[in-house]
Amino acid sequence: MGLLLRQWRERRGFSLHSLAEKAGVSYVTIVRIEQGRMSPTVALLEKLADALEISLREFFPVEPVRGRRGKGKGR
Repeated sequence: MGLLLRQWRERRGFSLHSLAEKAGVSYVTIVRIEQGRMSPTVALLEKLADALEISLREFFPVEPVRGRRGKGKGR
């Protein structure tokens, strides 16, 4: 989560302080999330997503599901 937040913050050109201000959270909160020392609540993620002008889903990238072809028993 922290790496994704940092990547989005940097893509949008925000400093730690400017994102914190725009999202209405403390600078320390952003630092802790980015360092992996804090897990944000959904409410906090919504504030960050709004500040970054992204969808909440952007914090949860989905990888394609691979089929079980060739990996099942008896195949």
